[in-house]
Amino acid sequence: MALQVWETLKEAITAYTGLSPATFFTVLALLWAVYYVATGLFGSSDDHHHQRSRAFEEEQMEPLPPPVQLGEISEEELKQYDGSDSKKPLLMAIKGQIYDVSQSRMFYGPGGPYALFAGKDASRALAKMSFEEKDLTGDISGLGPFELDALQDWEYKFMTKYVKVGTIKKTVPVTEGDANGEASGAAESDAKPAEDGPSQNPVAETEEKSSTADTKDE
Repeated sequence: MALQVWETLKEAITAYTGLSPATFFTVLALLWAVYYVATGLFGSSDDHHHQRSRAFEEEQMEPLPPPVQLGEISEEELKQYDGSDSKKPLLMAIKGQIYDVSQSRMFYGPGGPYALFAGKDASRALAKMSFEEKDLTGDISGLGPFELDALQDWEYKFMTKYVKVGTIKKTVPVTEGDANGEASGAAESDAKPAEDGPSQNPVAETEEKSSTADTKDE
């Protein structure tokens, strides 16, 4: 039975390929060897590339240091944390509250879509969804209800996602009227003793009167 199958297979190989059975199986073996070698080369290359990519990602994804509480700082000091120094945390403020956004460096760090907000109180810009330099401020006066609602949403997002590390120091501007008032008050206080004149000692006045009376008697 097996011999009959072999004879039938040889006849079919010869009829369909025009090759002898020996030549056919030799070509088949060569093709299999080429396929095995090719898949081995490309497969190992892909694995090696994948391993290198994984190692590179692990190097880049270093664990972030815990947030450091800064307390109350000025807006000028906040600018030091705009991401330009990779050794410092990446900070951003909303409505005077400072948050550590280092975990979202891809968005707020250098080259990110919101990089210009880092190191600043960008309340007005976030409320208006503006990228203009004039709106990169914590002044939210004059905003409409929809803009204030948008800012509230941003603040809630930051409160739930990031750690608050400080607040922006509030500066009270001195107006020209206050300065003039203080200056005039000081001038009046200095001039008042001069207007009243020096006070005389009652004992000295009595002695002076007695001396004058004695002179008249003589």
